[in-house]
Amino acid sequence: MTNPQLCRWYLFPSVQALQTEAVSMIARAAEQAITDSGAFRLVLAGGNTPRALYERLRALKTDWAAWHIYFGDERCLPAVDSGRNSTMARDAWLDHVPVPQKQVYAIPSEMGAKAAAAAYSATLRQVGEFDLVLLGLGEDGHTASLFPGNDWGREAGSPVALPVFDAPKAPAERVSLSAWRLSQAKQVLFLVTGESKRDAVMNWRAGANIPARAITPLHGVDVLAESVLLKG
Repeated sequence: MTNPQLCRWYLFPSVQALQTEAVSMIARAAEQAITDSGAFRLVLAGGNTPRALYERLRALKTDWAAWHIYFGDERCLPAVDSGRNSTMARDAWLDHVPVPQKQVYAIPSEMGAKAAAAAYSATLRQVGEFDLVLLGLGEDGHTASLFPGNDWGREAGSPVALPVFDAPKAPAERVSLSAWRLSQAKQVLFLVTGESKRDAVMNWRAGANIPARAITPLHGVDVLAESVLLKG
C-alpha cells in the first residue's frame, strides 16, 4: 500500500504571483541541495503551464554546473520536435544557462515508448531521491503522462518509467515516470493555472482517485494554484 497524500495548498491572485513564488521555491531547493550534496536533481514538468516559469529561471543566480535535469514525461516525437517537453525546456530556459549538456537527461522518446521507457529506467538506476519534482495538472486530473484509466505505477517497486500508448491527448504514444518514482523526492511542487482546471482541482480536493493524488512523497506535495480555481 502507498501512503495517503499529504497536500498543502497555496493560492495566488495571478499567474505571475504564482510563478514568482515557484521561482523562489526552486531557488531555495537548489541552494539547499547544492549545500548538502553538491548537486541539485530537478525533474521538469512539460506542457504549456511551466514555459513562462522556465523563462524566468534564466535570471537565477546559482551554480548551474551543479544542476541535473530530468523529465517527468515525454511525447514520442522526433528528437528536436517543437512538441517535445525537452525542446520546450531548452528553448525557454536550458539553452540560455550553463547547465552542462551531459547533465540534461532527456527521455529518448524518438525510440518509441517501450524502448524509451527501458532506456530512461536505466538512466535513473543510479539516481536516488530527486531534490525537487515539478508537475502540472490536466483537465482530467492527469499529471505527467499518467492518465485516468491507465496504470499509474503507484505501488512500491513499480517500473521507473512507463510506456504509454493510448494517451487521450495527441500524441497517443508517450513515456512517463511512474507515480512511485515521482514520489521518490524530497519535494514535489504542482503548478496549477487556468480556469479549465477548476473541475480537476475540485475533484482532487474532494478526494477523488485522480492521477495527481497518486503522487505521495514522504513529506507531502505543495500545490501552487490560482485562487480563482477555488471560487464558485
